[in-house]
Amino acid sequence: MKAMTFCKRFLILSCLLTGTTAVAQDIHFSQFYEAAILRNPALTGIFSDDYKVGVIYKNQWSSISKPYQTGLVSGELRIPVKGEASDFVSVGLLAFYDKAGSIDLQTIGVYPAVNYNKSLHDASNSFLSVGFTGAYLQRSYDPNKATFNNQYQNGSYSVYNPTGEQLSNPKITQWDAGAGVSFNSTAGESKNINYFIGAAGYHFTKPKSSLYNNELIRLQMKWEGNAGLSMKLASPFSIMVQANYAQQGTYREIIAGAALGWNLMRDEKEKLFSLNAGAYYRVGDAIIPMIRLEYKDFAIGMTYDVNISKLKAASSTRGGLELTLFKTGILHEPNFEKSRTTCPQFFD
Repeated sequence: MKAMTFCKRFLILSCLLTGTTAVAQDIHFSQFYEAAILRNPALTGIFSDDYKVGVIYKNQWSSISKPYQTGLVSGELRIPVKGEASDFVSVGLLAFYDKAGSIDLQTIGVYPAVNYNKSLHDASNSFLSVGFTGAYLQRSYDPNKATFNNQYQNGSYSVYNPTGEQLSNPKITQWDAGAGVSFNSTAGESKNINYFIGAAGYHFTKPKSSLYNNELIRLQMKWEGNAGLSMKLASPFSIMVQANYAQQGTYREIIAGAALGWNLMRDEKEKLFSLNAGAYYRVGDAIIPMIRLEYKDFAIGMTYDVNISKLKAASSTRGGLELTLFKTGILHEPNFEKSRTTCPQFFD
């Protein structure tokens, strides 16, 4: 058992510090559609109200080792462009905290974003959006929790055994940039279908990602493709389909799925209550059942990763629980009201 504990810690430390074979990857969420700025800055503010604020919490791999814990807070605001009733600017701010492993590798990130949404003034209510984000990232670990093989003597481990290891600064900071584009519109005779497509790139600056200050070890660029569709079915039902593709170095992730919604309407246009249930599939990794409850301006979501990869023998198919809480709202001001009548009506 002690040897196994040592192996886990040593492998984690090796991946963090050597940098020659390990490549840092971005955090990801099963409810990826709730983290617009990390998905594509050109999706910031693509919802039907004036603002959106919320939190995400994820706990992952608790059945294998010390669990990965990730928390996120975000806010988005749509601002009508003066003199242009159809165009609007969206601004957003997202911050996250991620901690993993026995040496408490942690990442803190802050992402402000801005997105310009240009109406194409067509019958389908189409918009073309261009968004940008910058980021401050801080990565660190706790060197006091690291263990090494020369601390094991005669089959036993002691923190007092000298390691002889010369560890560098356990903290690095990074500045980053990303950008994206998206197109959203409506379809169908009654415009009951809303859809969007988008593409984005992150880490244009390729920030250093080595705790040994190795200039050659940098965070690789990430490319994303996004698509989504929501459609009103026979009352009181609706369906939402979302998909996302990400590539960062040799790592690729494809996740897609759908949710069926049951909606209780307050009037012809406004929902009072909605129950959405469905599932997503992260290719080669997990099946992700989801449920989302909406009441007035509040939405609570829950997903659970059912691991189906080669790791399932160790994880017993248990991946991670993810919870979200979001609130949208309307600002009672004439300019906002005028802009809201022409904005995309989906994915609140």
